[in-house]
Amino acid sequence: MPGQIAANAAVLVSLDFGEPDYAESLQELRLLAESAGVSVLALVEGKRQRPDAATFAGSGKVEEIAEVVERLQAPLVIFNHDLTPAQMRNLSEKIQVRVIDRTMLILDIFALRAKSHEGKMQVELAQLKYLSTRLVGMNTDMEQQRYAVGARGPGETQLELDKRKLDRRVNLLNERLRQAKRHREVQRRARERSEVMSVSIVGYTNAGKSTLFNRLTNANTYAANQLFATLDTTARKIFLEGESRRQVVLSDTVGFIRHLPHGLVAAFRGTLEETAQASLLLHVVDASNPEWRSQVAEVNNVLAEIGAQDILQVLVYNKIDLQGLEPGIERDEYGKITSVRLSAKTGPGLDGLRTALAEARDAQKPETPAQEWHPLNNN
Repeated sequence: MPGQIAANAAVLVSLDFGEPDYAESLQELRLLAESAGVSVLALVEGKRQRPDAATFAGSGKVEEIAEVVERLQAPLVIFNHDLTPAQMRNLSEKIQVRVIDRTMLILDIFALRAKSHEGKMQVELAQLKYLSTRLVGMNTDMEQQRYAVGARGPGETQLELDKRKLDRRVNLLNERLRQAKRHREVQRRARERSEVMSVSIVGYTNAGKSTLFNRLTNANTYAANQLFATLDTTARKIFLEGESRRQVVLSDTVGFIRHLPHGLVAAFRGTLEETAQASLLLHVVDASNPEWRSQVAEVNNVLAEIGAQDILQVLVYNKIDLQGLEPGIERDEYGKITSVRLSAKTGPGLDGLRTALAEARDAQKPETPAQEWHPLNNN
């Protein structure tokens, strides 16, 4: 946003509590900051056995952060952790600048990315539920902070209202989202009556889902090397070669990430439940990322949270061009395709994925129950 570069500069803070994914979490913090348009001025790290109850980081580390902030004239501090309202308030008082946590940063990115009416309502609902408890008593000038990182999007003006009006707004958003969910259910039943197979593209954020969706559908969905580049779910019909050129409805969905805020999962549950109703999931994996196995596990954790853990999956190993890998497919002992290696960006391997989709569609005729076709049977 023009004129906001200085306001969107920040000092990042990340503490190592001995968790095995600390390095990956730190890398994601940098990517999250970049995706929110934040200019990173410095990174302050430390090791602790457990969070400090009052300031999360402890008095010595807070003094170090304050010194860095003062030296660099940073207007913002972003913690790579979830902070309690009291911790956020205490940190802001001691450091004398705004302090936000990982969840607020992710909410900010969602506020930037939401384009559809439903997507904006979902983000606003998550913001109202989360931010309202964390801005109480902080004397934050919301008008001045309106475009600051962590205070953007449709929710910030509502935070100026009293608790009763805030609750009314939350109830209204919940009702409108329920109406949107009922509308999707009507559409889904219509697809089921017409025997159109529903396929959802899922995966870790920045795995290449939207690029793959564009390749398969000739759509122009926004795709970028950013976390959460796609937020609003998009669906397109495609035709597959094979028996009578069968139709498939392909949906692109929001990406997942480590420690995805529960408030966002709850707010987007109506949209995410579309995934749980799909006949097949294309689980896109960034094959060039050394942590792809843990990312697959994180995606499966979120799928379990929304009730989609038993949906049939084909693993799509994307970005093989970055690894020098050959395109191809893998089949289980029953001859069913379990995984595909491809590059959504350059094209090799897409024919293998189309074959997987066609075989899955042909296997799910009425006389062949969908449950008999399971790409993970060889596990």
